[in-house]
Amino acid sequence: MSTPHTVVTVLAAAWVGFSAVSIFRHAAWVVQPLSDYGVPRAWWPWLGTAKAAGAVGLAVGLFVPIIGVLAGICLVLYFAGAVITVVRARSYSHIPYPLLYLAPVAASMALGFTA
Repeated sequence: MSTPHTVVTVLAAAWVGFSAVSIFRHAAWVVQPLSDYGVPRAWWPWLGTAKAAGAVGLAVGLFVPIIGVLAGICLVLYFAGAVITVVRARSYSHIPYPLLYLAPVAASMALGFTA
């Protein structure tokens, strides 16, 4: 395990965890776009739980690598789905937002494979 991998993974886990907490707290800057995209309100707790589990999985992956790999794969799929949701809602100017979460997760995975 390299220092860059550890730093990027901790930052990615914190960033995704922040996103999960934002959904749980119903932060307006998160839930308003979800409403605009047509994501049912009943799904919001599940989406937050998926993000929280992914964040914990990334952190645990520093000690149990297979957990980190699985969490990373699931988070990449989650945020790819978020990009698809934004595109389907024709909110093209919002495409960068899920990519801001996907990028550090992908970087963590890439650094983990090279370590």
